[in-house]
Amino acid sequence: MENILKIERIEKYYGNRSSLTKALDGLSFDVEKGEFVAIMGASGSGKTTLLNCISTIDKVTSGHIYVGGDDITKLKGNHLNRFRREELGFIFQDFNLLDTLTAYENIALALSIQNEKAKIIDEKIKKVARELDIKEILHKYPYQMSGGQKQRVASARAIITNPKLILADEPTGALDSKSSKMLLEKMNYLNDALEATILMVTHDAFTASYANRVIFIKDGKIFNEIYKGENSRKAFFDQIIDVVTMLGGDLNDAL
Repeated sequence: MENILKIERIEKYYGNRSSLTKALDGLSFDVEKGEFVAIMGASGSGKTTLLNCISTIDKVTSGHIYVGGDDITKLKGNHLNRFRREELGFIFQDFNLLDTLTAYENIALALSIQNEKAKIIDEKIKKVARELDIKEILHKYPYQMSGGQKQRVASARAIITNPKLILADEPTGALDSKSSKMLLEKMNYLNDALEATILMVTHDAFTASYANRVIFIKDGKIFNEIYKGENSRKAFFDQIIDVVTMLGGDLNDAL
């Protein structure tokens, strides 16, 4: 299998000598092409810092992060901008859609930046709209959409450039239970049918149960790691709850 993401002994410190906080403590793991991996942990465990470092929003203090074989901790300037634009897709909790653009225009923006031809843009948007069931809302503005519709538009925008890695930050955090389930089923479709590689940070065990693997982080280190394998989603959910329970006092924060 092709290795898409390689995290190699990364550390991240905040503060100064008099008040130093270690957010990530020698963290290492790999994500292979086509995997759907969830990262879980209590508030302050380091999972958001990890996502920020992978997305290059933040920089590691030491260690290396490889995406598609390239060490992104060394990227600067135009090379860094190209990486963000072409290699990563983002799904945020608060959607991050532009209010003055329609769904179609929000999705098209990522391709327009890459100077894709209008005909190709139209073909790609129509294809992804069918896959995510958003054909009927392509010409609506964000204020005219439900939360679930906005998140599916955001998902379409994330995958339209065929990035190596999709990063999802609490993607169901702003959705009701019905919309959450619909989005997670669509993310499963992206992973199964389109072989999208997804790394998702979540507090929620139900959301994490849709992944193929869950990595639990505590105090900046890997606490545990479980694989779905041939288990049903319900059985995998029960496994996740068991590990969350082992986290002890972190139970309420992690769910």
